[in-house]
Amino acid sequence: DKARRMSHMVIGPWGHGASRKFGALDFGPTADVDASHLQLRWYDYWLKGIDNGLASEPPVKLFVMGRNEWVYEREYPIARAQDRPFYFASGGKANTERGDGRLTWTKPAAASASDRYRYDPADPVPSVGGNNCCGTPTAAGPQDQRPVEGRQDVLVYTSDVLQEELEVTGPVKVVLYASSDAVDTDFVAKLVDVYPDGSSYNMAEGIVRARYRDSLSRPSPMQPGTPYRFEIDLVGTSVAFLKGHRIRVQIASSHFPQFDRNPNTGDPFGTSDRIRVAEQTIYHDAERPSHILLPVIPPRTR
Repeated sequence: DKARRMSHMVIGPWGHGASRKFGALDFGPTADVDASHLQLRWYDYWLKGIDNGLASEPPVKLFVMGRNEWVYEREYPIARAQDRPFYFASGGKANTERGDGRLTWTKPAAASASDRYRYDPADPVPSVGGNNCCGTPTAAGPQDQRPVEGRQDVLVYTSDVLQEELEVTGPVKVVLYASSDAVDTDFVAKLVDVYPDGSSYNMAEGIVRARYRDSLSRPSPMQPGTPYRFEIDLVGTSVAFLKGHRIRVQIASSHFPQFDRNPNTGDPFGTSDRIRVAEQTIYHDAERPSHILLPVIPPRTR
């Protein structure tokens, strides 16, 4: 109980080393934290008994990207966060950032066109930034997503221009209704911040392998053409989408080489060199309302 009550966490916009710049974004001087000082202060309190004020501080300190400031919280996930579904919508042509994919707070109330794309393991969507360890073999962190958003095998759903800031802090997931003509495949989701100049930066990401949609210990194949409900865990983030920005979600079936390519065959991995192209369908109608679930924080008092 004491460990639970007295644990602290610090969540910053970094990779392994704390610095103001990560990936293609500069988060400002407040992000440049002396990690050794944090650790020594913790050890001074617990190992040397020095009363340095640590016990009276809120246990959670996290960095809100976009606004580029530190905030203190009593818990994580934040209890006052409001989980709001942002629904996918389109006229059936959400492919690329020039398509008609949209994000809307309104749940679909009727039949709607589905979106389709071909996933070819011989030509996977290349990794552009993301949650990799050390920037190898591809660059880590937030990177401009426009190089992949022009591909036909990437669906892009974008909100209207924000008229006021929207803070998203906490666990993020995508609920995706999808089918494939393959018995196994992957689905990738990214949460993206679109700047007024059109540049777009990944803020969170996740992937699901279809055979493990219900259980990691009991994989099961898909029935080709049958829609399934998938939950894609994007882990979490803390970002203020600023006024004038847009929120975007990408859906694809590959993110290579950060994640291995799914050959779409259902063969046991490592036992075959066969691959096949998969025809993917994403649904966003009244019965199958694909969406991203965002933990929205009410405006903070400053």
